[in-house]
Amino acid sequence: MGLFNAVMALSGAIDTDAIEGERLARHTSYRIGGKAALFLTCHSYHALRRAVEVLTRESVPWVILGKGSNLLVADSGYDGAVITLGREFQRSVLAEDGCTLTVGAGVILARLVNDALSRGLSGLEFAVGIPGTVGGAVSMNAGTRTEWIGSLVEDVVTYKPGSGIRHYSHDDVYWAYRESGIPRDEIILEVTLKLKPGDKSEIRSKMEQSLVRRRRTQPIGSASCGSVFRNPADRSVGAMVEECGLKGFSVGGAEVSRVHANFIVNNGTATASDVVAVIQHVYKTVKETYGVELKPEVKFLGF
Repeated sequence: MGLFNAVMALSGAIDTDAIEGERLARHTSYRIGGKAALFLTCHSYHALRRAVEVLTRESVPWVILGKGSNLLVADSGYDGAVITLGREFQRSVLAEDGCTLTVGAGVILARLVNDALSRGLSGLEFAVGIPGTVGGAVSMNAGTRTEWIGSLVEDVVTYKPGSGIRHYSHDDVYWAYRESGIPRDEIILEVTLKLKPGDKSEIRSKMEQSLVRRRRTQPIGSASCGSVFRNPADRSVGAMVEECGLKGFSVGGAEVSRVHANFIVNNGTATASDVVAVIQHVYKTVKETYGVELKPEVKFLGF
């Protein structure tokens, strides 16, 4: 059996932590989701490469998971392997120019933002309050409508299963709102960002302003996946959903946020099925009202 063989091959492997039947609700910002057949933490590139090779050989499906901040996992879980990036991918190195940071894909974005502040480096103020890892942020080009992390990227290093390490400079990658051209079949390992020297008090002030704005306009304290749908070029999803009278609409423990209508929050008892039902109702209502087919920003696992 493929999964059994994979477990035998990877249990006790160097730089690899393997857990069977791990509840994915523990690893997503929604706090929702069933068990993964196998949960792997790879602490080095060689461990990651070996894990992927073993899973591929044994025909076990697998996915990479950061902090699970834009992910909805099915109640039945995921009948495959979930891989997270450990120690080697959680380092950051400042170049001699004092402005260029090379950051592991597993670094928490909030940690990077605070690190930039402590070093007096400007450019990441917009990212304060954005959850997730650096790898996930770069993959989806996280940011606001006007500022994206992709604009700071100088270089991206990825691992393409079956091929090895690949490098991309900024201009090699297509960057757009909530989107990057980094191939989906490649795993981001590290990112080099070009920041600018700045005054710490000014950087802190900008961060505080951004955080105050997020707290005022988003349900920061609630379990959610962030924005559920991508904004069309000329429309605000939150405004459309609110105009449809859907703020507060709920199924089970899942509810359209009363703070921002493009957020669906888990009030503590929501199942993945509840969230999906709310998503489908919002999608259908907006389509019937505006003729707009919303595109999900949240990713789905195990459905």
